[in-house]
Amino acid sequence: MRNALSVDVEDWFQVGAFETVIDKGDWPRLESRVCRNTDAVLDLFARAGVKATFFTLGWVAERAPEQMRRIVAEGHEIASHGWDHDRVFTMTAEQFRADLRRAKAAIENAAGAPVTGYRAPSFSIDKRTPWAHAVLAEEGYVYSSSVAPVKHDHYGWPESPRFVWKPVEGSAMIELPVTTARLGGRTLAAGGGGFFRLLPYRFSSWAIRQVNGEAGRPAVFYFHPWEIDPGQPRVDNAPLKSRLRHYSRLSAMEGKLERLLKDFTWDRVDRVVAGQRP
Repeated sequence: MRNALSVDVEDWFQVGAFETVIDKGDWPRLESRVCRNTDAVLDLFARAGVKATFFTLGWVAERAPEQMRRIVAEGHEIASHGWDHDRVFTMTAEQFRADLRRAKAAIENAAGAPVTGYRAPSFSIDKRTPWAHAVLAEEGYVYSSSVAPVKHDHYGWPESPRFVWKPVEGSAMIELPVTTARLGGRTLAAGGGGFFRLLPYRFSSWAIRQVNGEAGRPAVFYFHPWEIDPGQPRVDNAPLKSRLRHYSRLSAMEGKLERLLKDFTWDRVDRVVAGQRP
C-alpha cells in the first residue's frame, strides 16, 4: 500500500497558532528558517528514498525560488498551500479565487513546474465554505487535500467522508482527506502534525495499519519543516495552549519521522490520488 506523504511548507512565524500575536506586516523582519528546515526534510527523504508532495505557501515560494527548484529537481511534487496562510473560511469565494491564483502563479514561477494540488491552511475547508471545492474545480485543480473529518477546536468537518470523495458534481476533482482512525465509535485525528509529534509512535503506526488493512485505503500524512527545528525562536506572548502545541517534542520529531519512513511505503500525493476511486 502506497501512502501519501506531504509537507506543508511554511515558516515558524506563519502558523495558525501565532496568528493573533504575530502581525503579517512583521514577517519580512523575522528570522526565516524555512529554507534550512526544508533542506533538512529533503535530505531526510533522500536518505529514506521516498518522494513526497510539498504544499507550499506562495509567500514562501516567491522569496525562495531556489528551494522550489530543488524540490522539483529531486522528484517531489510541488503544490499550493495558498498565499499567506489565511484560512479559507475567513474569505469570500472571490477572495479565495484571488488567493489561489496569486499563490499558484508564484509557486509555478519559482518552481518551473505545474501546480495541480491544493491544501487549505489549517484544513480550513469545511461546512462554512460550501463554495470552496467548486472554486478549486473551476481553477483547474486535480485534487484537494484540505478536509479533516474530525472535531477540533481550530478546524474540522466531522460529517464529511473519511476517505477519497468527489465534492463537485460533474467534476473529476478529488478530495483526499487527511487520515483519521476509528476507536470506540469515535473518529480520531491520525494524519500527522502535532498529533504525530505529541502522541506515542505506536498510535500513528496502529492508525496507518488500520487504514491500510481494515479499510484498504492509503494513509495521508503531513508535517511541517518547523517541526524538526527545536532551535527556532520562542513566541513568549502566545497563548499557553498554542505554545504547548507548537513547541512540545520538537527534538523527537526527526527520529520518529525516520522510523515512519522505514516502516511504511510512501509516495507523492498526486500519484496516490491517481490510483484512488471514490
